Amino acid sequence: MASGSKVFTFDEVAQHNHKKDCWIIISGKAYDVTEFLEEHPGGDEVLLLAAEKDATDDFEDVGHSDDAKELLKKYCVGEVDLSTLPEKPNYKPPTQSSQSDQSSGSAVKILQFLLPLLILGIAFALQFYGKKK
Repeated sequence: MASGSKVFTFDEVAQHNHKKDCWIIISGKAYDVTEFLEEHPGGDEVLLLAAEKDATDDFEDVGHSDDAKELLKKYCVGEVDLSTLPEKPNYKPPTQSSQSDQSSGSAVKILQFLLPLLILGIAFALQFYGKKK
């Protein structure tokens, strides 16, 4: 990309967020992918969902081929001022251990519900069978 390339703010790029005008941000560059929407192997919806955010992680997570990365250059319209990107959320996806903690937490909740019922059932059975003798 030439040193005199256009620099866009995040908000400027985010305005291009529909089928007739779709831009995405990948690795600090803005791409006008409007013409590519119909050709995209994953469908146009994938690219439309990538508009209005930094789609770098999405692009890399899919594992695009070298040909796809080369094709991307064709759609580059400029750089993005990285200081204008919104902050990424500060949440962490659940880890394997926290998911197992949630599972054991669910088991505890079930036992907290079932244990009193079991005790009542035993008490009822003892009372019922105790009267028959």
